[in-house]
Amino acid sequence: MSHDHDHDNELDPFAARVRALETILTRKGLIDPAAIDVIVDTYETKIGPRNGARVVAKAWSDPAFADWLKHDATAAIESLSYTGRQGEHMQAVFNTEETHNLVVCTLCSCYPWSVLGLPPVWYKAPPYRSRAVIDPRGVLEEFGLTLPATTRIRVWDSTAELRYLVVPMRPAGTEGWSEERLAELVSRDAMIGTALAREPA
Repeated sequence: MSHDHDHDNELDPFAARVRALETILTRKGLIDPAAIDVIVDTYETKIGPRNGARVVAKAWSDPAFADWLKHDATAAIESLSYTGRQGEHMQAVFNTEETHNLVVCTLCSCYPWSVLGLPPVWYKAPPYRSRAVIDPRGVLEEFGLTLPATTRIRVWDSTAELRYLVVPMRPAGTEGWSEERLAELVSRDAMIGTALAREPA
């Protein structure tokens, strides 16, 4: 006997629950599976941290773009076609040897979706939102990032009107690298300020 349908018992428990919920909501006419697929594809391939990583890589590679990003991040980012919800008004802050930037939203969870995708759970958590302002160095150490005592930590409070993108310092030993290769060194956390760019392997 042949079957032309998927078996939920081949899915892990979480995926099976999601499938069951989607089936129920579809049968009730509350959701359109095609619309869900479009949303998922959008977040997986069109927005998210890889977009921000490409912005950073271009800034590392192109001094003119880096200058534009410093002075009008919204326009510079939009020139790469990364725009949309919660990314309408952007400011890029550049890490240096003297200053490390950290982004938080103390009121809720304002976050630049167009370049970083959906915010991580910890970004929305009250302990991060309060302690990042009070004890940023301690918070960074909990993320595994210990900065020199001489490095100033500047905390930026994201709002509904303005969201921030941290441009981490370019790792040494990456001279001559393509933007695509450089982008692989840029993590979401580095663009929030809770990590540094990855060192080249």
